[in-house]
Amino acid sequence: MAQSNSAAEFVALNIAVLTVSDTRNLETDTSGQALVERLQEAGHRLQARSIVKDDVYQLRAQVSQWIADRDVHVILTTGGTGFSHRDSTPEALAPLFDKEIEGFGELFRSLSHDEIGTSTIQSRALAGLANGTLIFCLPGSTGACRTGWDRIIVEQLDNRHRPCNFVDMLMRHAQQRG
Repeated sequence: MAQSNSAAEFVALNIAVLTVSDTRNLETDTSGQALVERLQEAGHRLQARSIVKDDVYQLRAQVSQWIADRDVHVILTTGGTGFSHRDSTPEALAPLFDKEIEGFGELFRSLSHDEIGTSTIQSRALAGLANGTLIFCLPGSTGACRTGWDRIIVEQLDNRHRPCNFVDMLMRHAQQRG
């Protein structure tokens, strides 16, 4: 069972949100907005937000810019993880990872199975670490974003979560980057 060290002071992280879509804009981006609201409710800061077309090179360019920005600790992406001919988030971003977090996709699909059954196999949700920046790639549906944040990401971005979380590692890397 997950534990919390409530005596520790919460560490707020700087998080960028990227929506991958050929059709959405800020007004119609309910998935990106759900992530923004949740990260802010958790006490984190929205560092940047963008919408890019489902294009390998546009995705890599935006995410690479954020990976190089020492003020961005975490990147949340939504969209482009399915199997249509335009879905390219895994192909675009996995090559940028220094380390893949295999357990994220596995756990996401397991939790998602409770909600959408076997359709979860059509999700290619993934996560990784690049230059000390955490990247979580979620499906484009608002429900999937809620599941990913509420049931996995929020705890892993809370330094009080035990037995482990990603915050200490992110803060050490941020100090090393100067």
